Formats: sequence, structure tokens, C-alpha cells
Amino acid sequence: MRNSFQTITRSFGLLNKTCCSVEGIDVSAVQSHILYEIEANDNPSMQQVADLLGIDITTFSRQIQTLVKMELVEKIPSKEDKRASNLALTETGKKVARGIDKQVNAFLTDIFSQMTDFERETTQRAVKLIADAMTKSLLCCGTNKDNSSC
Repeated sequence: MRNSFQTITRSFGLLNKTCCSVEGIDVSAVQSHILYEIEANDNPSMQQVADLLGIDITTFSRQIQTLVKMELVEKIPSKEDKRASNLALTETGKKVARGIDKQVNAFLTDIFSQMTDFERETTQRAVKLIADAMTKSLLCCGTNKDNSSC
């Protein structure tokens, strides 16, 4: 089973330095996930996105600084807490996020096109089932409360 997850991780390029390139802008897998979460949530706080991704705030802050320098993300001072910042995608950030989304969807479409309808439906249900179970697991790498495993 681990071998299958290793293959999936490699196939999605999660170990690559650059996972995606849109209009000459290269982003890492972590940066891609950050862009996705900012777009999926309405002006989320930095802490909110860091928690969603299971990244410590110090590492997350460095990634945000890089994305700000790349002009993909902007930090907006929070109206509720002057010490906190909310995040938004710039117009370029939105283009990059949409481009990544298109690339991932094309990859998934290609993968699923190689399956029968039954295999596709079964796989999609199984992936959702395992994703839901992983979010409930206390042992899930990087997201457990005390970081004692993995």
C-alpha cells in the first residue's frame, strides 16, 4: 500500500522543486497548495491557511513572503487584529492559480480517461473515502495535534 502512495506522490510531482509552471512563473507544490487555499477561502488569515495545510507559521510566513515578492499574493492588514494579516491573490496570482487548476484537471482527466466508467466511479469514491478518513486520523503525518508520529 505504501508503494502505491509513493507512486502517487511522485506522479503528482509533490517531491519536485517546481510542480507547476504558468506563463513562465514556476511554483512549488507547497506554493500551489497555498494559492489554492487562498482562492478557495475568502481573504483567509495567514494562520487559517497555515492550519489548513498543517504548516508551522514560521515556514508558512517565509512561503508567503516569497509569493508576495513573486506578486502572486498580497497581505492585507486584518481589521479585527492589527497584528494579523489576511491573504488575497493578485490578478497574476489568480491567473497562476487558474492555470495550475487547469493543469491538474487535465492530468486527472487523462488518468481517468484510461479507466472504464465503473473503475472511474469506484476510484473517485475510494479517493474521497480515504481523503475523509485521513482528515479524521490523529496519526496523519504533519497534521496531528502533538506531531509525535511520522
